[in-house]
Amino acid sequence: MTLPIKLLANRRFTSRRNLIKMGLVVLGMGMITPIPRALTAKKDQGMKSLIINDDDLGILNFALLLEEIEAAFYTAVIQSKNIINYKELRYINSLLFHQIEHINYLREILGNKAKFKSGELSFNKAGLAAKVSDRDQILDTAVTLEDLGVHAYNGIATLIKNPTYLLAISSIVSVEARHAAGIRGLLGRTATEPNSDRALTKAELIQVLNPFLGRSYDELYTPKQVISIVKSLNILKNPVTGTLIA
Repeated sequence: MTLPIKLLANRRFTSRRNLIKMGLVVLGMGMITPIPRALTAKKDQGMKSLIINDDDLGILNFALLLEEIEAAFYTAVIQSKNIINYKELRYINSLLFHQIEHINYLREILGNKAKFKSGELSFNKAGLAAKVSDRDQILDTAVTLEDLGVHAYNGIATLIKNPTYLLAISSIVSVEARHAAGIRGLLGRTATEPNSDRALTKAELIQVLNPFLGRSYDELYTPKQVISIVKSLNILKNPVTGTLIA
């Protein structure tokens, strides 16, 4: 299944205020968004191998891939209709538009250096369905993905040489952290939840990236660790290779 994500072409719609307004309008229309209909595709249109190398452009492409995965997940959530609480549905809808905004932002910076188009990403229909089967599964997966974004962005920030690219990454990671805290709130969990819900154990962390371990610090994951977690979620079908994740 290929999921082409239709990005918002007119830049006047990419401000956060307009995106939120659009989300509220979408809610009033029964959650008809510009993205979910792509999930009804019946055939794969080919599966591109994603080659992401160890340089600044590779890092931005890595970040772009994570945002595309999140957008695909929230798209599947909305189409599943398994979030019936209006407040929660509105929040999920706003998260989807935040991911679209991040995708537009990163693609604008990358220009023709983007390694893949949105329509070249293939997502596992069965895998997505399993992640959106009920409300608790949806919110648990959302926490996992948003936390993963924080761990991933913090990890790759140590590798970036271009200060403009570092600014791009750092301006997104704080939003991902607020998303994770907000979703925990919907689950009735604290924003400062202990590390028991982390994807990696302390022993699996790279020590040089994590000199300050404990509840007051977010762990930093390597790109290789992040892609391994992505594969375990059984959402993305494209193979991911390259020196960044070697």
